Amino acid sequence: MARPPKIINLMVKIRECLDTGKYLDTRHATERQAERDITRPEILRVLRTGFHEKRKDQFKEEYQAWNYSVRGKTVDARNLRVIISFDPSGMLIISAIDLDR
Repeated sequence: MARPPKIINLMVKIRECLDTGKYLDTRHATERQAERDITRPEILRVLRTGFHEKRKDQFKEEYQAWNYSVRGKTVDARNLRVIISFDPSGMLIISAIDLDR
């Protein structure tokens, strides 16, 4: 099966999903947020104001989907990486990593 193409204007698509409420946390994301003391508002800020870290993107064979990496800072200057993907319903928040820890 051929890989689907990557999303070209990723940050535009992310903002559209945020603006329309078409996003949700996966169970993995919820667990990592609790473990790493990362809040949902911090994740949403990084997704809105961060940048696409293209070299960290990964294709996930088991889901036939791309995972995209967005890096940015929280209000209190924590450096986070947020991993997202997309399905027909919208954007999936996969995980969040505190790069300062």
